[in-house]
Amino acid sequence: MSCPCTWSQSLGTETDLESNTVKMERFLQRLGKKSHSRSIDLNNCGLTSMDAAELGALLPLLPDLEELDVSWNDFIAGALKPVILQIHHISKLKILRLSNCRLTTDDVLALGEALTTTPDLEELNLSWNNNVGGKLAKILQGIQEGSKIQILELMDCDLTAEDAASVGQVLPQMQNLEVFDLSINRNIGYSLISIVQGLKNTPRLKVLKLHTCGLTQDSIQVLGVAFEHLPELRTLDLSGNKEVGGGFKDSAAHLAHLKLLHVLDLHQCSLSEDDVASLAQVIPLLSSLQELDLSANKKVGGSSENLLSRLRFLPELSTLVITGCSLGKEAFTAFAEASMYLPALKILDLSWNKYVGGNLNLLLQTLKLSAALQVLRLRSCSLVAEDMALLASVIQTGHLTKLQQLDLSYNDSISEEGWATFTQNVPLLKELTELDISLRPANFRECGLWFGRLLSGLTKMPMLSELGIQRWRIPGPQQEDLEYFNHYHKRSIHFDYGGFQ
Repeated sequence: MSCPCTWSQSLGTETDLESNTVKMERFLQRLGKKSHSRSIDLNNCGLTSMDAAELGALLPLLPDLEELDVSWNDFIAGALKPVILQIHHISKLKILRLSNCRLTTDDVLALGEALTTTPDLEELNLSWNNNVGGKLAKILQGIQEGSKIQILELMDCDLTAEDAASVGQVLPQMQNLEVFDLSINRNIGYSLISIVQGLKNTPRLKVLKLHTCGLTQDSIQVLGVAFEHLPELRTLDLSGNKEVGGGFKDSAAHLAHLKLLHVLDLHQCSLSEDDVASLAQVIPLLSSLQELDLSANKKVGGSSENLLSRLRFLPELSTLVITGCSLGKEAFTAFAEASMYLPALKILDLSWNKYVGGNLNLLLQTLKLSAALQVLRLRSCSLVAEDMALLASVIQTGHLTKLQQLDLSYNDSISEEGWATFTQNVPLLKELTELDISLRPANFRECGLWFGRLLSGLTKMPMLSELGIQRWRIPGPQQEDLEYFNHYHKRSIHFDYGGFQ
């Protein structure tokens, strides 16, 4: 027989738990969220300071909470401290996301103390909080030896050189780190050496993002030294660092240590001819590469015969983006020949390369062989009627059946005949979800008879949900047909035309 007092205590505990659950459910329902015993997701809920205070009062009632996300609630600036002060009640916390909350100095100081009470924390996201800059050391002091943190995101936090030094000092205590994002912190480029020293102690790192971090030629050389200590790295993003041009000349070889690299993003890095030549030597060694972005590097098009021809050694490449690379005859021909050896290619973006126009026939075999291709972007490529005829013939002969997105926008050089040929065959792309044939800004043009054919063909494209037709002047009767298309055919296509002119 149970002791009455024990039974009474048990009943009281159950009643308390039920009461706590009801309180939390009511709070979340008011914010349009569902209750979950181990997770609170209040991302982008328009929280007020009163909501934050109520949340702070409820946290001590949830000792089993593992995930707390109050990101993108910038109206609670200065009101998060009550929430942060209660974190010590939830020692099982594994995920804490506070991005774009306009953290104040008091919030930052409180957070540093709170992190000492969360030994199981695996993810910390403080991105888009400018006030973290200059105070990061106060937060990182809460990270102890043997930290379980796997994901640390500090995007656009206005970090300083002193913050970079603090990061370098704490990284050796984060040997479980797998994802590290310091993007859009423009002042850490000259202080990268301390971070690199710390990275040597993160052997499990899989993702490193340094997009727009003010990296220099010297930064790239310093960073290269760390690659041999990062055997698990899968993603490397160095994009948006315009001062690194020339830095790969003597350090590209270090990339060869990244045997498991899947994603390499070097867009907008002002690569020099020497950089391109050096990368041409190392690219074939990255046989696991799946995504490569070389966009907005104009030297790629002028001196990339060897680099683009060596893409044939990347059998797993599924995404290739080389927009705005000023591809010339030799470079485009080399790419066309190499692309036939990329059976896994799903996304191909050649936008803003004028030479493609009139020369799409060089890609004929690739378009026929790319059975996996899902996204093809040829925006502003100076395409002409012959290119559209080629594309139509490839579609007509049963190729490109997996295509889901096709961008042909800003190709104002295509004649009425070219559009007519294309629109007659595009309905054969049964899996297409997005099609964009918009014109350039301020360049309005009358639609031909082909538009009516396109409109009627939409009924044969069951997956299409987005049609871009900006700046085409559509005849009155077809305007009405377009506006009522979804109603008539029980579809949900978004027609992006920006109003009729």
